[in-house]
Amino acid sequence: MKRLLIPLLAMVLLGASGMAQTDPTVIEINGKAITKSEFKKEFLKSIGQHPEATPTACTYEKRKALEDYVTLYTNFQAKLEDAFAMKIDTLRPIKKELLGYRSELAAPYLIDSVSLNRIYEEAYERNKYALHAAHVLIRVDRNAVPADTLEAYNKAMEVYNKAMAGEDFTALAVQYSDDPSAKGVLGESIERKGNGGDLGCFTVFSMVYPFESAAYALKVGEISKPVRTDFGYHIIKLIDKIDYFGRSTIQHIWINANKGVVAESMACNAYAELLEGNEFAKVARAYSSDGAESGGFIPDIEMHQMPAEYVLHLSKLQPGEFSEPFKTQLGWHIVRLVKKEQIPTLEDLLPSYRQRLTRDTRNKAPKEAFAAQCKEKYGFTDYTQQYVKKGKKKEVMATLDAAIATMNDSVYRKKWHYREGSVSDMRPLCKIGEKEYNTVDFLKWIEANQEMIRLKGDYTVYLNKRYKEFTNDMALAYCDSRLELEHPEFAELIRDYKHGLMSFSDNDKMVWSKAIKDTVGLKEFYDRESKKRSLDNPEDDPYFWGSRAHMIEVRVADSALLAPKKAMKIIEKYRAKGIDQNEWKTAMIKACKDSKDTNVVPVAVVTRLMEEGSQKVLSANEWKVGTYVHPETKGYSIVVVDEILDPMLKSVKEARGYYINDYQNYLDQELIKNLREKYNVKVYQNVVDEITY
Repeated sequence: MKRLLIPLLAMVLLGASGMAQTDPTVIEINGKAITKSEFKKEFLKSIGQHPEATPTACTYEKRKALEDYVTLYTNFQAKLEDAFAMKIDTLRPIKKELLGYRSELAAPYLIDSVSLNRIYEEAYERNKYALHAAHVLIRVDRNAVPADTLEAYNKAMEVYNKAMAGEDFTALAVQYSDDPSAKGVLGESIERKGNGGDLGCFTVFSMVYPFESAAYALKVGEISKPVRTDFGYHIIKLIDKIDYFGRSTIQHIWINANKGVVAESMACNAYAELLEGNEFAKVARAYSSDGAESGGFIPDIEMHQMPAEYVLHLSKLQPGEFSEPFKTQLGWHIVRLVKKEQIPTLEDLLPSYRQRLTRDTRNKAPKEAFAAQCKEKYGFTDYTQQYVKKGKKKEVMATLDAAIATMNDSVYRKKWHYREGSVSDMRPLCKIGEKEYNTVDFLKWIEANQEMIRLKGDYTVYLNKRYKEFTNDMALAYCDSRLELEHPEFAELIRDYKHGLMSFSDNDKMVWSKAIKDTVGLKEFYDRESKKRSLDNPEDDPYFWGSRAHMIEVRVADSALLAPKKAMKIIEKYRAKGIDQNEWKTAMIKACKDSKDTNVVPVAVVTRLMEEGSQKVLSANEWKVGTYVHPETKGYSIVVVDEILDPMLKSVKEARGYYINDYQNYLDQELIKNLREKYNVKVYQNVVDEITY
């Protein structure tokens, strides 16, 4: 039996050894192995090659790329090991940055893509048109009690019926609308006409979603039944539907209404000049109350930024054409289309749609759909809807009564706070997966997600509505907590980003910031390295000054104020006496004739040290000690060269940028050398040599 066991044991050990060698270690750091397959996966990812691609013939360039990556990857892993040892991953800035990145990365995983794509496609179809609409608003808070909601609805229906009976829509808006812009402002200091409910032109994402949907469903001239939004009930009239023409460059002539009866005749005169072939910009400068200096140009303006009348007229124009004069409440106008964009493709608009969707209520639909999917996937139980028998009666397993009892009106003003110990009923309200949530969880969520609402009392309706939002948020949070488990590619991205943050932080502390802050170390490095620099080595040119001239440049603004000969005499006189250039300036200003232009600086003096080849003040034959006069358009300059310096080594301050870069490289090399020794880094070259790609 013993003789039988020995060969069997040998076979098992040999088999285990053989299995281990199927994925050998390529790098070892601090006793931790990085396998050949793991390394190769990272390498292929770095060069953008698919892991299943068939290897091709080995070349020098390919082997060098692999060897270079071995060095980079090993150094990175050594720094990462050190970063973990220093617990850099526990630092608050790192955790905050990682949390923000994870939140951004998780967003596409926590939304229903089918609903989202439907929204994008709907937005794009609507985006093909701009709407010109008016409305009457009957205001009611979105969380209003049923009685207030019904009262507002009945009032809105009254307005709707009057509009359908043929009453003037503008007059109805002025009389009934709770939108202040409909009525305007009248007073001693302010007077502004109302818009009669006219909203101008708009496209998708310009209005709240229910309003937008109702408006796009109308035909031109139609009036909608009351439409509910967060602002109240709207009765909408579609005035016009115009093909979208995108961002435009236009020119306009605007004759302000405050010019009275002459405004129309001015507009007609301007139009007549345009018909005669006069340039639009020239006519705009002569007549327009706005943008006259620019020739009436308004570049890169969107449709929804223009008055509705502009959109209507521009929609009928081709580039280069201009409109007839037309009147608005602001005055008289003529518009010219310079250029306009066609609607871009959906793919081009998607980045804009995504950004605008974050601030739009339609964003709730994909999230709510996904929350419902999560509830079904992980198992959701709402105990407020579950019943148990109590004798002959049935009772719900949990209620919101305890939460309602803690409420007061401050919750409608975003000032309510949960008070610890205020709830004794700790029964769970709901469950998602294996996690349960009770009244305290719900109330803390309420505290963090309060809203400004025009309500008082009646917390039952409010909390029941918020409870549904709470359960959706908890379902999404539960799904979020499982992303790394269920999506390996997500976990890999988070891991890589975390490791990158940690390595960056470690490098910044030990190399980059240290090189900038360590002035003593930098000086010592300079004293050592500067001795190795040579003027004969072209690569060392940045560390040396070339030939430099010390010069004093005197600029005289106008020869009529001070003649060049007189200026030269003053300079020679003061130089002979060893008096500095500040005294030259004072003497020359005194010698100047009075100037009629008080904004002109008659004399300016500048001292410079300029390098040959990097200046345009002196010509090649002036590169020597001397005084040189340079005539200019109106005045002149006198350049006094009092010294030519030979090429010389730059100081640490003068070449600071170069030496900091060199010092950083030096610190990095020293760090890598120390870390490789500290963590006993081993690279198994024989395994590296086996890698093909």
